[in-house]
Amino acid sequence: MKIGLFTDTFYPEINGVATSCLTLERELTKRGHEVHVFAPKCKGWEDNQRENIHYLTSKPFVALKDRNIAIPTPNISQEATSIDFDVVHTNSEFVMGYFGRYVADTLGCAIVHTYHTIWEDYTYYLTHGVADDTVRRITRKYSQWWCNRVDRVITPTEKTLDLLRQYGVDAPIDVIPSGMDIARFSPERHDHQERMDARRECGLPEDKRLLLNIGRIAREKNLDQIMRVFPKLLEVCPDVHFAIVGEGPLREDLRRMAEELGVSDSVTLVGPKPWEKIDRYYAMGDVFCSASHSETQGLTYVEAMASGLCVCAVNDPCLDGVVEDGVSGILAGDSDESLLAALIRAFGEEGKRIAKTAAQYAAPFSTEGFAEKVEACYLKAIEAHKRG
Repeated sequence: MKIGLFTDTFYPEINGVATSCLTLERELTKRGHEVHVFAPKCKGWEDNQRENIHYLTSKPFVALKDRNIAIPTPNISQEATSIDFDVVHTNSEFVMGYFGRYVADTLGCAIVHTYHTIWEDYTYYLTHGVADDTVRRITRKYSQWWCNRVDRVITPTEKTLDLLRQYGVDAPIDVIPSGMDIARFSPERHDHQERMDARRECGLPEDKRLLLNIGRIAREKNLDQIMRVFPKLLEVCPDVHFAIVGEGPLREDLRRMAEELGVSDSVTLVGPKPWEKIDRYYAMGDVFCSASHSETQGLTYVEAMASGLCVCAVNDPCLDGVVEDGVSGILAGDSDESLLAALIRAFGEEGKRIAKTAAQYAAPFSTEGFAEKVEACYLKAIEAHKRG
């Protein structure tokens, strides 16, 4: 098949959507398909130029200044529509999604859409709290409108499928969790010396246990909750250091928060790291913690488990079948008190036991299975499109 992936974010950016699209491009290519990716230019794009990766001219997005918005030009439009795609796969409901729709409509080919992001959790960036409920309702209707105008929809979890059905989406939906290279994250790949080398590179202490978060530093990730409970965690576990790997609009807010709480000496904002080496930075940690409620799947949880870390997370439906409390991770309720108790468990004997077997629970999320299921989805979409 000739496949077009259209996305608002792609490697070398580090986030769940970019990683999912990169994995899919690589695995579908291995399976003999001709895959073309269309994405906005971003920092470092020059080092990832390949014949099948088409980077579009872009400008910073007003609402999210750490993200770029693509500008489809006549030249890139002509280039995209000159490829006889069997299926267009959109991974955005915005500029690149519309561009993918245009290409699919022009060619008359099937279109599949992956609903990666629960947009009603991101309306704050547009409203800053003003009339937010109204905008959230509009966002739900927009998601319904978008998903009902494709041949098939992919969601990474049952949580997202249920949400789309609540929105009124009646298009066929396949639940396909994004895959990852499990072997790449194996704790056996990094010995103690390599872990310490990574810590030194990041300016982290070698004699402390490391609480780790990897991802975008943004409001919806709820990192401020982890920071709020961290001083109390230090009272119980004084040998813990908190490292945050990533970039985002709330980086400075989080830094100031650490200073105000008097824990800045025990917190390091590492900054962004290249995706192709991200397994090295997971290997630095002892416990991975997330308090996010905005995930559709949360690949970072699986990556942390595959790396042999104890995952401590605020419970969310996206974790069903991924993290089981006391078995493959430790789950907390919504309150600060519950998160603190979960973190204390994670840094105790229970966390050590869970870390020893965590990698085996990541095994079902292989890249091969991911690509195979998406390929099957494409074939069903193409057949349905032919039937009209």
